[in-house]
Amino acid sequence: MTEFSDDLAALAAMDKPALGNRWAKLTGRSFPKASAQMLRLAVAYELQSKSGRGLPRKIRQRLDQAASGKTITQDLRPGMRLAREYGGKLHVIAIGEAGEIFWNERHWRSLSEVARAITGTRWSGPAFFGLKTKARAT
Repeated sequence: MTEFSDDLAALAAMDKPALGNRWAKLTGRSFPKASAQMLRLAVAYELQSKSGRGLPRKIRQRLDQAASGKTITQDLRPGMRLAREYGGKLHVIAIGEAGEIFWNERHWRSLSEVARAITGTRWSGPAFFGLKTKARAT
């Protein structure tokens, strides 16, 4: 078992004061008024975050985007087709059942890679294909 796994397993046996001490040690803040179960989850999250197992990149990007309030990016869905006219030619991208991206009978790693192939310049794929839009003012 790894150190991270050992730390998580140890949380199950900790009482509320021990969890509070662990929280304070991890965050440098006094522990919040919460049930032992909620505190256990919060400590587990902090351990995960500190071990490099934080939120996935895509979720971090979405949270940052939402916090900035500047743009909103629509998710790709299986079966989706994206079309964009560029240079007098219509380019159609298909999204496979597992989120694969297909264009010109070839599999691509990202929409940005496809946008670069089409334009010859660095483009945000979601912006190029109209998935990224400006957020409305509230």
